[in-house]
Amino acid sequence: MTYRELCARLTQAGIESAEWDAALLIEHFCGVRAEEVRLGAARDYDKPALAEAAERRTARYPLQYLLGEWQFYRQSYEVSPDCLIPRSDTEILVEEAIKLLPRGAYFADLCTGSGCIAVSVLAERPDTQALAVEKFPDTLALAERNAVRNGARQRFAPLCADVLTPHCLPDGVLFDAILSNPPYIPERDLAGLAPELDAEPRVALDGGDDGLIFYRRIVEQQAAHLKAGGFFLFEIGYDQADAVREIGVAAGFDDCRVIKDYGGNDRVVLLKKRTFSSCQT
Repeated sequence: MTYRELCARLTQAGIESAEWDAALLIEHFCGVRAEEVRLGAARDYDKPALAEAAERRTARYPLQYLLGEWQFYRQSYEVSPDCLIPRSDTEILVEEAIKLLPRGAYFADLCTGSGCIAVSVLAERPDTQALAVEKFPDTLALAERNAVRNGARQRFAPLCADVLTPHCLPDGVLFDAILSNPPYIPERDLAGLAPELDAEPRVALDGGDDGLIFYRRIVEQQAAHLKAGGFFLFEIGYDQADAVREIGVAAGFDDCRVIKDYGGNDRVVLLKKRTFSSCQT
């Protein structure tokens, strides 16, 4: 199979990034750099592993799971169906955390998944420490491996717990910030998502009836774990800013800011308490 043939197959399957995907698959399974693949578009690659991966990709199995790793922020992450695939939109949350965390901060990352939020912040801010909370043991083990992979294991404390329960965080422990990219897709919308998302863990996507259950529970149940001046930093869906802001205001958070992603969509909400009330975008 040549690069051109693989591109054609992926295009026929409705994959918009067919050329990019084809180059990465050949690079990974045949050991040829992606830029060289494009230069030798007619070269035939007779590798059973590539043929199998091509078949799965045309069936819309995620490229990231086929490769087993993915780049996020400035780090590299192991990925598998045990975790949600790290996406560039989430880098906005990481950038804000890196800027806002005080010197020597201790923060929690709830619904850590691959660990990409906690680990990238730790990697960029070597003065910080994190507690990473995840409900599923296999997913938490994956996050631990990613902490090791990116040189942050000594400052990465894993905790297997359900963030929807009141006592998921240790009693008496306070944090400078609580970060989270929780499941936030309304249950009714799950059936209309891209085919690749069928391979990702549904529990990492399903935000309940209105997509807001995790924001409500986390703010209501975990606000007492924030230090004075501490803050929540959430990734949100493009149309959820007002609803998450209202959740924060109802819980006494009067500094409510919305940060947009590079596409101009609302992407991150900051909730913090201060002495005067003002909510802004």
